[in-house]
Amino acid sequence: MSTITEQTMTAEEFFQWVQLPANRGRRFELVHGEVVEMPPAGKYHGFVCGNVARILGNFAAAQSVGYVCTNDAGVIVGRDPDSVRGPDVTYYIDDETADNMQRKYAQRPPVLAVEVVSPTDRINDIMLRVTQLLAQGVAAVWVVDPEARDISICRAGKEPQLVQADEHIAGGTELPEFRCAVAEFFATPAGT
Repeated sequence: MSTITEQTMTAEEFFQWVQLPANRGRRFELVHGEVVEMPPAGKYHGFVCGNVARILGNFAAAQSVGYVCTNDAGVIVGRDPDSVRGPDVTYYIDDETADNMQRKYAQRPPVLAVEVVSPTDRINDIMLRVTQLLAQGVAAVWVVDPEARDISICRAGKEPQLVQADEHIAGGTELPEFRCAVAEFFATPAGT
């Protein structure tokens, strides 16, 4: 990750800046007003993100509660200076529909944010993201580790809970009906 701009930006200026043709196909976050470029994470990371989104999306459809956003959709986690994080997957339970959904970055926090650890992530960067998301009102953050094949569930004011690949993850108070084998997040449709 490297800082790109010399001047600080607001979340609104950042949104316009990332839309420029020169920035298409690149990933950025805004950290305390500074633009930071995020390197591509790789195929396996994308595969795990896809599984997380599919599993949570299927749950939302089956329960008719909430919806899922992917592709680093952008959540404002700080103001003055502004910070915009792009969790890999977010789960919202609110009154927005496709017609009235925020077209820029989310002002209100999701109930759940999922960070899938990429090969270039550093633990300090991950913990800063988690801390910022929780401080902004995200109820839970799952940190999914594709290499260890486990998930850390983080909630404000509580110690992270580690759930191993041979266990089930539950949605807690955020998604009370959700339950899934952790191994499913790391498996192909054939089950391997």
